[in-house]
Amino acid sequence: MTEYPRSKYVHELRPRLPSQAFEPAHSRLAFLPAYASIVVVAILAIARGWVPWPLFPVLSLAIGMSFAGLTFVAHEALHGGIVRNKRLQYAIGLFCFAPFFLSPRMWIGWHNRTHHANTNAPADPDGYATLAQYRERSSTRFSVDAFSLGGRRWRGGLSLILGFTVQSVDQLFSARSRAFLDRRATRFAFLETALYLAGWGVIAAFVGFVPFLFVFVLPLLIANACVMAFILTNHSLSPKVGIDDPLISSLSVTTPRWVQWLTLGFGYHTEHHLFPAMSTRHAPSVRDLLVEKWPERYQSMPLGGALSRLHNTARVYKDAQTLYDPTTGAEFETLLPRS
Repeated sequence: MTEYPRSKYVHELRPRLPSQAFEPAHSRLAFLPAYASIVVVAILAIARGWVPWPLFPVLSLAIGMSFAGLTFVAHEALHGGIVRNKRLQYAIGLFCFAPFFLSPRMWIGWHNRTHHANTNAPADPDGYATLAQYRERSSTRFSVDAFSLGGRRWRGGLSLILGFTVQSVDQLFSARSRAFLDRRATRFAFLETALYLAGWGVIAAFVGFVPFLFVFVLPLLIANACVMAFILTNHSLSPKVGIDDPLISSLSVTTPRWVQWLTLGFGYHTEHHLFPAMSTRHAPSVRDLLVEKWPERYQSMPLGGALSRLHNTARVYKDAQTLYDPTTGAEFETLLPRS
């Protein structure tokens, strides 16, 4: 398996892409008020009893999917794919990440700077553990055995409905030790998280305990599942790498067109790692070029198939290309290029 640096792909693909592909997709801003309006109206409908209580779970589903949609908006905006103005990017992230109590500065340090530079490499904060790490750390063993999606353990569904919230909290508390943020930025990240908590606390006091379960708690579980279904399939089936090679370390997943639209094309993840600042509106053009140029290296599968494969394989790396289940001894090959 020959690893190529990301720059090799970018050097060959960029001249073949139209110049407008590298311009911000301002029209994507329309997703923000659309999703926010759904959240506000649904919360008011539950809080004020505008609909009978049997419809509360339906409204919770709408709120949860909108929470997830806002997260996809924040992801693209903070990469610069929607607007170039840094302050506006930050404001969008601050608003859209509110359901997950996730500070935008925390996200930029964790995701933009660290994850993208070290995808599925040893320094990747999102990567699953090696066998050595699993054996050394009790916290890693607990996380893998109790929560991770794999080994045909249905409790792994917890990583879907809780994963992004738990991971966000974990990354916040480890921001200094992992050098995502300096001391001052970490304080601001904690302050922003506290403001989120206060804001949702006010809403809880306004709507009451039982309605709050339907306007926030259940929607948050739904939002986690929507977001984590993509996050887990993006890299967790791929091998560990020594250099940043997005065609080896990343997997793109396909979905029905309406899902693709609602998630801002987040499934085009290999394409995103090649051109992070590009709006994924243009990802299909990148995919076409990848299939033409490197058909043996480009990897994609339906989202449902990727989730099934996650469930049936393991989440510990015995070596760079082998997934291992320590509880059963079962081994599974990672996804590998055909040459």
